[in-house]
Amino acid sequence: MNNVLIVSDSHGLTKELEAIKERHQVEKRIHCGDSELPSDAASLHGYLTVKGNCDWQATFSEEHIIEIGGLRFLVTHGHLNDVKSTLLPLQYRAQEVQADIVCFGHTHIAYAEKIGEQLFLNPGSLRLPKYFNIPSYVIVSWEYPTDVTITFYYLNGDVITKFPYEKYFFIKK
Repeated sequence: MNNVLIVSDSHGLTKELEAIKERHQVEKRIHCGDSELPSDAASLHGYLTVKGNCDWQATFSEEHIIEIGGLRFLVTHGHLNDVKSTLLPLQYRAQEVQADIVCFGHTHIAYAEKIGEQLFLNPGSLRLPKYFNIPSYVIVSWEYPTDVTITFYYLNGDVITKFPYEKYFFIKK
Protein backbone atom coordinates (compact mmCIF):
# COMPACT_ATOMS: atom_id res chain seq x y z
CA MET A 1 0.00 0.00 0.00
CA ASN A 2 1.35 3.41 -0.98
CA ASN A 3 0.69 6.39 1.31
CA VAL A 4 1.37 10.08 0.73
CA LEU A 5 0.71 12.75 3.35
CA ILE A 6 -0.19 16.21 2.03
CA VAL A 7 -0.31 19.49 3.97
CA SER A 8 -0.53 23.12 2.91
CA ASP A 9 -0.76 26.68 4.13
CA SER A 10 0.79 26.17 7.55
CA HIS A 11 1.79 29.86 7.69
CA GLY A 12 4.58 29.68 10.23
CA LEU A 13 3.47 26.66 12.26
CA THR A 14 6.32 24.37 13.25
CA LYS A 15 5.18 22.13 16.15
CA GLU A 16 2.14 21.05 14.16
CA LEU A 17 4.23 20.07 11.13
CA GLU A 18 6.49 18.03 13.42
CA ALA A 19 3.53 16.34 15.14
CA ILE A 20 1.94 15.37 11.82
CA LYS A 21 5.28 14.03 10.57
CA GLU A 22 5.73 11.92 13.71
CA ARG A 23 2.14 10.64 13.66
CA HIS A 24 2.10 9.02 10.22
CA GLN A 25 4.46 6.54 8.58
CA VAL A 26 4.19 7.27 4.84
CA GLU A 27 6.29 6.93 1.68
CA LYS A 28 6.26 10.67 1.02
CA ARG A 29 5.28 13.93 2.70
CA ILE A 30 4.26 16.90 0.60
CA HIS A 31 3.82 20.55 1.61
CA CYS A 32 1.91 22.56 -1.00
CA GLY A 33 3.38 25.90 -0.01
CA ASP A 34 2.90 28.90 2.24
CA SER A 35 4.89 27.41 5.07
CA GLU A 36 6.42 30.89 5.64
CA LEU A 37 9.50 29.06 6.87
CA PRO A 38 13.04 29.11 5.53
CA SER A 39 13.93 26.28 3.16
CA ASP A 40 16.22 24.72 5.77
CA ALA A 41 13.67 24.77 8.63
CA ALA A 42 13.88 21.60 10.71
CA SER A 43 10.10 21.22 10.79
CA LEU A 44 10.06 20.99 6.97
CA HIS A 45 12.71 18.26 6.90
CA GLY A 46 11.14 15.24 5.22
CA TYR A 47 8.53 17.27 3.32
CA LEU A 48 8.77 17.86 -0.43
CA THR A 49 7.84 21.55 -0.40
CA VAL A 50 6.84 24.02 -3.10
CA LYS A 51 6.93 27.80 -2.94
CA GLY A 52 3.72 29.61 -2.12
CA ASN A 53 2.85 33.26 -2.52
CA CYS A 54 3.79 33.91 1.15
CA ASP A 55 7.15 32.12 0.96
CA TRP A 56 9.08 35.28 0.08
CA GLN A 57 12.47 34.25 1.40
CA ALA A 58 12.36 30.52 0.68
CA THR A 59 14.17 28.91 -2.23
CA PHE A 60 11.59 26.20 -2.93
CA SER A 61 10.68 25.24 -6.50
CA GLU A 62 7.38 26.52 -7.92
CA GLU A 63 6.28 22.96 -8.70
CA HIS A 64 7.40 19.36 -8.52
CA ILE A 65 6.47 16.44 -10.74
CA ILE A 66 7.20 13.15 -9.00
CA GLU A 67 6.41 9.47 -9.48
CA ILE A 68 5.27 7.52 -6.43
CA GLY A 69 4.01 3.95 -6.50
CA GLY A 70 3.13 4.06 -10.19
CA LEU A 71 1.28 7.40 -10.05
CA ARG A 72 2.52 10.78 -11.25
CA PHE A 73 1.99 13.71 -8.90
CA LEU A 74 1.97 17.39 -9.84
CA VAL A 75 2.64 19.48 -6.73
CA THR A 76 2.16 23.25 -6.78
CA HIS A 77 0.80 25.97 -4.52
CA GLY A 78 -1.74 27.11 -7.09
CA HIS A 79 -1.37 30.90 -6.95
CA LEU A 80 0.39 30.91 -10.33
CA ASN A 81 -2.47 28.80 -11.74
CA ASP A 82 -5.24 31.14 -10.53
CA VAL A 83 -6.91 28.38 -8.46
CA LYS A 84 -9.00 30.87 -6.48
CA SER A 85 -10.92 31.64 -9.68
CA THR A 86 -10.84 28.43 -11.71
CA LEU A 87 -9.03 25.11 -11.92
CA LEU A 88 -8.77 25.28 -15.71
CA PRO A 89 -5.11 26.44 -15.92
CA LEU A 90 -4.16 23.77 -13.38
CA GLN A 91 -6.12 21.17 -15.35
CA TYR A 92 -4.19 22.12 -18.49
CA ARG A 93 -0.89 21.87 -16.62
CA ALA A 94 -1.88 18.47 -15.19
CA GLN A 95 -2.71 17.19 -18.65
CA GLU A 96 0.52 18.61 -20.05
CA VAL A 97 2.65 16.71 -17.52
CA GLN A 98 0.34 13.65 -17.55
CA ALA A 99 -0.31 13.87 -13.81
CA ASP A 100 -2.56 11.36 -12.10
CA ILE A 101 -2.86 13.35 -8.87
CA VAL A 102 -2.63 17.13 -8.54
CA CYS A 103 -1.78 18.53 -5.11
CA PHE A 104 -2.30 22.23 -4.48
CA GLY A 105 -3.08 24.74 -1.74
CA HIS A 106 -3.62 28.52 -1.78
CA THR A 107 -7.42 28.49 -1.38
CA HIS A 108 -7.26 27.11 2.20
CA ILE A 109 -10.27 24.93 1.31
CA ALA A 110 -10.08 21.16 1.89
CA TYR A 111 -11.06 19.66 -1.42
CA ALA A 112 -10.94 16.47 -3.49
CA GLU A 113 -12.40 16.00 -6.93
CA LYS A 114 -11.75 13.81 -9.92
CA ILE A 115 -11.81 15.87 -13.10
CA GLY A 116 -11.26 13.84 -16.24
CA GLU A 117 -8.34 11.53 -15.58
CA GLN A 118 -6.80 13.59 -12.77
CA LEU A 119 -7.55 13.64 -9.06
CA PHE A 120 -7.27 17.18 -7.65
CA LEU A 121 -6.46 17.45 -3.93
CA ASN A 122 -6.22 20.42 -1.64
CA PRO A 123 -5.51 19.41 1.96
CA GLY A 124 -6.96 22.66 3.29
CA SER A 125 -4.95 24.84 5.64
CA LEU A 126 -3.24 23.92 8.88
CA ARG A 127 -3.55 27.49 10.15
CA LEU A 128 -6.29 29.46 8.38
CA PRO A 129 -8.95 27.10 6.93
CA LYS A 130 -11.88 28.44 4.94
CA TYR A 131 -15.46 27.15 4.47
CA PHE A 132 -14.84 24.01 6.51
CA ASN A 133 -13.33 26.07 9.31
CA ILE A 134 -11.23 23.34 10.85
CA PRO A 135 -7.49 22.90 10.14
CA SER A 136 -6.91 19.81 8.01
CA TYR A 137 -4.50 17.68 6.03
CA VAL A 138 -4.88 14.58 3.87
CA ILE A 139 -3.36 11.17 3.25
CA VAL A 140 -3.79 9.48 -0.12
CA SER A 141 -3.43 5.68 -0.13
CA TRP A 142 -3.52 3.29 -3.07
CA GLU A 143 -2.64 -0.01 -4.58
CA TYR A 144 -1.48 0.71 -8.13
CA PRO A 145 -3.30 1.26 -10.44
CA THR A 146 -6.66 1.53 -8.69
CA ASP A 147 -8.33 1.80 -5.32
CA VAL A 148 -7.26 5.32 -4.38
CA THR A 149 -8.47 6.26 -0.90
CA ILE A 150 -8.48 9.84 0.34
CA THR A 151 -8.56 10.43 4.09
CA PHE A 152 -8.78 13.93 5.53
CA TYR A 153 -7.56 14.52 9.09
CA TYR A 154 -8.09 17.12 11.77
CA LEU A 155 -4.93 18.76 13.07
CA ASN A 156 -5.00 16.42 16.10
CA GLY A 157 -4.88 13.33 13.83
CA ASP A 158 -8.54 12.29 14.07
CA VAL A 159 -10.20 11.34 10.79
CA ILE A 160 -12.66 13.83 9.33
CA THR A 161 -15.74 11.86 8.41
CA LYS A 162 -18.12 14.60 7.28
CA PHE A 163 -17.59 17.73 5.21
CA PRO A 164 -20.46 20.21 4.91
CA TYR A 165 -20.11 20.22 1.11
CA GLU A 166 -18.95 16.67 0.34
CA LYS A 167 -21.85 15.93 -2.01
CA TYR A 168 -20.24 18.25 -4.54
CA PHE A 169 -16.88 16.53 -4.64
CA PHE A 170 -15.43 13.11 -5.31
CA ILE A 171 -14.29 11.90 -1.89
CA LYS A 172 -13.86 8.16 -1.59
CA LYS A 173 -14.00 6.89 1.95
